[in-house]
Amino acid sequence: MDLAQNWQAVAYNPSTDSQNQIHSDEMAKACGFKGGLVPGVTVSSYLLHPAVITWGQSWLESGHAKVVVHKPLYDGFQFEVKLDNVSKDAYSASLIDEEGTFCASATVNLNSNFSAPPILLKHKILVKDQDVPAATREAMENLKHIGMHALPARWSQKTNMASYLKDKNAMPSIHNARQSGGAFANASFMLGLTNWVLAGNAYMNPWIHLQTESQFYCVVEDNTDLIVECAIESLYNKKGHEFLDLNVNVFFKESSKCAMSAQLRAIYKLREIS
Repeated sequence: MDLAQNWQAVAYNPSTDSQNQIHSDEMAKACGFKGGLVPGVTVSSYLLHPAVITWGQSWLESGHAKVVVHKPLYDGFQFEVKLDNVSKDAYSASLIDEEGTFCASATVNLNSNFSAPPILLKHKILVKDQDVPAATREAMENLKHIGMHALPARWSQKTNMASYLKDKNAMPSIHNARQSGGAFANASFMLGLTNWVLAGNAYMNPWIHLQTESQFYCVVEDNTDLIVECAIESLYNKKGHEFLDLNVNVFFKESSKCAMSAQLRAIYKLREIS
């Protein structure tokens, strides 16, 4: 089996019109950044790209990764993903942008010896235009106590997260609609579900994705309906920012089989800028 290799590309921000305006230039600059932040899940997909290229469907069926975003990555910036500790079924990775900034890191491996996947708990489903609380500490503590709604989602090539590269044709073949039967869901979309289920339960603007630890169990084929369940594990304050750790499980709507489990760490409320 070939070993995973370094790779480089140009960063792409597919979420400039997101409800989370940290991805827009105006809001991001107001928060002290150079411009709109490339989504953390897109940054994560860059670190996982060598796994997709090297292990293909095996990665989608048994991949495990922990990805930490350390510094922002900006749209249009060139970057390189540098690998270390590479073996036939694992590697560690660092993402460095064109200015030499260490933006993100990951540990990545195939993990076929995972424990039994989570089971669907049949949480109440979020509905369109449902009223949700502003993400205060009190509101988040309440959601931790009473539980959260599940998010219905659908993977297809029509979603803006269908590509983590500006040129869709440059995507790995397994994620490219040109392959027979359509494209399998990519990491940017799958990890993005951790963001969307959280945002569906509480209004946050702006907020920042920091980290995910994820286990994949099977491929998600084109035009597949999903159910995303979540629960807050912990809430804490650090340097004036409000953080949370969120456990997320993604299931196939039709079979209730688990496709991915993950833990998201995020700043759901940034400290006030003086």
